[in-house]
Amino acid sequence: MATLSPVRRTLLRDTAYEAIRDAIVRGDFPPGAMVSNVAMAEQLGLSRAPVRDALARLAGEGLVETKPQSYTRVTQLVPKEVRDAAEVVRALHELATRIAGPRLTAGQVEAMRAANRRFAAATRAGNIDAALDADDELHGVLVTASGNRAVAASIERYTPLIRRLERRQFSSARARRSVRWHDDLIAACAAGDVARAIGVTGQIWQSLQALADDQIGRASCRERV
Repeated sequence: MATLSPVRRTLLRDTAYEAIRDAIVRGDFPPGAMVSNVAMAEQLGLSRAPVRDALARLAGEGLVETKPQSYTRVTQLVPKEVRDAAEVVRALHELATRIAGPRLTAGQVEAMRAANRRFAAATRAGNIDAALDADDELHGVLVTASGNRAVAASIERYTPLIRRLERRQFSSARARRSVRWHDDLIAACAAGDVARAIGVTGQIWQSLQALADDQIGRASCRERV
């Protein structure tokens, strides 16, 4: 009789984590929304344990906050925290580009081109989810090629904070500019110009720091009124 190996609990925890994280980033659970272990477990078709573990991880990453025996809720979007995360992510992507640049294959460069084509098409269609997925794929080529697990894990840890704000402030003009920057990055990678690739990478992620700075400035103005 055929047998099945038990599914490792960590896989269920990771599945729950990714599903809840992505829902928060999309805004399905808006800032301040209360979340329930029981309700989420039912929706995901999982037991409470992996959902509880996922929420604990998300709390450590700043996407939810909990008060023991009281509540778990989605955190407010704090531009200062987004800016701090963008600063870290920028440095890590620059590092990934520095490591990966000399070792990129023609196939990997073409994968970046294909991702940028998807990004441009999604932008034209106003499909924010597809655009951000394609953007992650493009930069992910460099992160994967770097072979640095610490860099990859840290980028995965902080990027959702940035994406929450980026989704809310997404604009076609900014996206079109990103397409051009991506083209510049890909051209530098194809030419083996690592210094240029690092510079363009920094420029791309600096724009997200600026997006957070703009929100901080607006909040400051409101406080003075």
